[in-house]
Amino acid sequence: MYKVVPDKYREATNEELAQFIVEAKSRLGERLTLLAHHYQRLEVAQMSDFVGDSYELSKTASQRKQSEYIVFCGVHFMAESADILSTDEQKVYLPNPLAGCPMADMAAIEDVTAAWQMLEEIGIAGKTIPLSYMNSAAELKAFCGQREGLICTSSNAAAAYKYVYERAEKLFFFPDENLGYNTGRNMGLTDEEMFTWDFRTGEENIDVDRLRRAKLILWRGHCHVHTNFKPFHVEQVREKFPGVKVVVHPECTWDVVEKADAVGSTKFIVNYIDKQPPGAIIAIGTEINLINRMAHRHPDKKIFELSGQTCPVCANMYRTTLADLAFTVENLETRDRIEVDEAIKTDARIALNRMLMVH
Repeated sequence: MYKVVPDKYREATNEELAQFIVEAKSRLGERLTLLAHHYQRLEVAQMSDFVGDSYELSKTASQRKQSEYIVFCGVHFMAESADILSTDEQKVYLPNPLAGCPMADMAAIEDVTAAWQMLEEIGIAGKTIPLSYMNSAAELKAFCGQREGLICTSSNAAAAYKYVYERAEKLFFFPDENLGYNTGRNMGLTDEEMFTWDFRTGEENIDVDRLRRAKLILWRGHCHVHTNFKPFHVEQVREKFPGVKVVVHPECTWDVVEKADAVGSTKFIVNYIDKQPPGAIIAIGTEINLINRMAHRHPDKKIFELSGQTCPVCANMYRTTLADLAFTVENLETRDRIEVDEAIKTDARIALNRMLMVH
């Protein structure tokens, strides 16, 4: 249940909130670890101990055995993963419990289970291993763990594909169709070898022959932020800024990915920008908070978002404020924790640990 942030925090200045957080960190020392995803607001990221992509932060959460409290500034599935990978003695918090992920919601466990049952009925489930993107609920991670599958992020999707294809003929990937398709294309798969499962379509409308032939089955899900970017955006910035470098996230559609100079995870994008020389012009196809932070970090480079607008905002990542964070770290004993059911946690941990092995 979301608790309204008290007036003490809502009415405080950012400087006062930062001081509350600094004092809590000083008081708790290594007992407290603050994690922030790259898409968090600048002021939240600045207060965190570790800023990274979902893979990096999952790995960090699994290694911070000395921390009694793990506060994850991100969205719900990230905090769930931290709880799955942490010990029973550790407590995991999401500063704003309303921060969810629309893409994760597109792969409801009931729909995925029904799809798998159809694979069983047509005789190909035994040849198939499920692979879920990190952006998924704990139940879906457990589903993969139960069926020899694993989890991936955009950092290690190719390695996860290789892991699956060394063990099975077919791969069932969810929930992001674009990351799944882009990874398949980069590994040499053709459109004929890929099949997109639209969970909104009745089973009677599924092309069973194509499904049987497919090496890669994709779930029809997407990130609303990254599908904002279009091929004409790339063309426009190249015309306006000769010599511009275009780097995009692999949740963008293939026709955008094809036109970019570089494609990769949030960590990849950060490293790519760091390596560009002073004076470089860089258009980025990802969430606006990462872009703003990179522009702040590199004042000697012209850094802007690819579409030329302010549309690529993940509203859920943006939910977490400095007030939420301060309220959480000062009230750890009374704030609600993120707790995954023990039965789900066991199978989900198997899938996540496989992810950590294949990176």
